[in-house]
Amino acid sequence: MSNSSMTMDFLLMEISHMRDLQLFYAMFFSLIYLMTVMGNLVIAAVTTLDKSLHTPMYFFLRNLSILDSCYISVTVPNSCMNSLLGTSFISRAGCGAQVFLVAFFIYLELLFLTMMAHDRFAAICRPLHYPVIMSPRLCVHSTLAALLSGLIYAALHTLNTFRLPFCHSHAVQQLFCDIPSLLKLSCSDTFSNQITVLISGLVIGGSCFTYIIKSYIHIFSTVLRFPVGANRKKAFSTCVPHILVVSVFLSSSFYVYLRPSIMSASIVDMVLSMFYSVIPPLFNPVIYSLRNEQIKCAIGKLMT
Repeated sequence: MSNSSMTMDFLLMEISHMRDLQLFYAMFFSLIYLMTVMGNLVIAAVTTLDKSLHTPMYFFLRNLSILDSCYISVTVPNSCMNSLLGTSFISRAGCGAQVFLVAFFIYLELLFLTMMAHDRFAAICRPLHYPVIMSPRLCVHSTLAALLSGLIYAALHTLNTFRLPFCHSHAVQQLFCDIPSLLKLSCSDTFSNQITVLISGLVIGGSCFTYIIKSYIHIFSTVLRFPVGANRKKAFSTCVPHILVVSVFLSSSFYVYLRPSIMSASIVDMVLSMFYSVIPPLFNPVIYSLRNEQIKCAIGKLMT
């Protein structure tokens, strides 16, 4: 049984057994995927080519845009292709790659969102010290540290998951391979795996969320001291949507990853997985860029 689990493919959950709904799902999410990737790549290109945008804020925005393009590419295209072809197979190697990349990109998404909140806190609440707090060297080093620690984090969780034998079933109750769904398939004791996921999720996710909220509390208290006008409105219009997206991202991922695996809620998990894997990449360009006059001007200059 253990040897067979090393070679057998996995079966991903189908969105529906009705062919029309499968095609609709494939077309709908293909459109969302194209919009997301195009939006993020445009932002990445603009912030790279326009020298006036070579600042810490747009450095992290460029990193986030590239990250989001990669993040959504891990899950949505494969799921759409399965719906179009009417298949649900995924190889063990492909499943392992999805687990690793999803964990890696979730980790980086959290850290990049935290870095961007820190950048806005420094710019608004510590403007005189901003060049020192957010020096180019610090920005590069923090990004490299996030990438390296993310690789280690994802590798440890992936190896810890795939050391388990999968002999109950190979039907993953999810649209893509993730750790909680795979733990349900194991015929061995997964308590240590669940504890590892729980502790790492609470420590990393909780710390990042706490820091983001704390940063925005300081930002709001500073902005409220501004004269009533465009600057205050601009600050609130950027900060509030960011907090909402972060909250949706964390609440949905926390529910899926930190909920005890004995609880069965496959449809709920499937819906919530779309929230933490699709919503942030889709809405981050809108929140950070399409409402930003500098980005609009830079896009206009490149198009002329």
